[in-house]
Amino acid sequence: MTISYSCVANGRVILAELALTGGSHQDAVSSVLKLVLLKAEKKTRARIGSYVYHTLFIDGITYLCASDNPLEVTLPSAFLDEVSRTYSENPMMFQEPFTPSNATVADLQQVLGKCMMKYNQSQSEFMISALKSQVTDVKNTMSQNIDKMLKREEKLNVLIDRTDDLHVAGVLQDLGDGYSKCNFICKMEASGEHPQECSPLPRICLGSPPSHW
Repeated sequence: MTISYSCVANGRVILAELALTGGSHQDAVSSVLKLVLLKAEKKTRARIGSYVYHTLFIDGITYLCASDNPLEVTLPSAFLDEVSRTYSENPMMFQEPFTPSNATVADLQQVLGKCMMKYNQSQSEFMISALKSQVTDVKNTMSQNIDKMLKREEKLNVLIDRTDDLHVAGVLQDLGDGYSKCNFICKMEASGEHPQECSPLPRICLGSPPSHW
């Protein structure tokens, strides 16, 4: 990926711009600046032709760069952040925003050039840093998901234990009721009574038949 163009604009007025390769960006940049003012969002991304234009909008100033890789977002974003920080540290650059002097334009172009060269030459380092950051984010997300799963499992185990306790209590209650009945019968037998007497049944005599049979 290469940052081939960058500029700084106040509204739709370009204060300074720098292109490392041939080709005209004027029409595309004009359209992008118009879109930035219309949306008034901090970051905007638009693909026009073979370039992707990234913008950073802060306090009415638009920092813009063009790259040739539509899939790369991290590097252009880091570039714009550094350019904006550099300008914020030198507020004198914006004392005459609509009619900047040649010296001011030269200073702005110098900042753009240094940052463009830095980021174009250090692509691999930034890519590795970006990948490490993404890996860290994935690890953090996985760790959070694992923690949530463990908490859910813990709650499920508590519910299972409570269910088992209720089941055991029910079994013990049944055993207690059975023991009480057996104890009642044993006490009756010990006193000479029989449980059957509580619900008398017809008796059948097993003796000799009558003499007239």
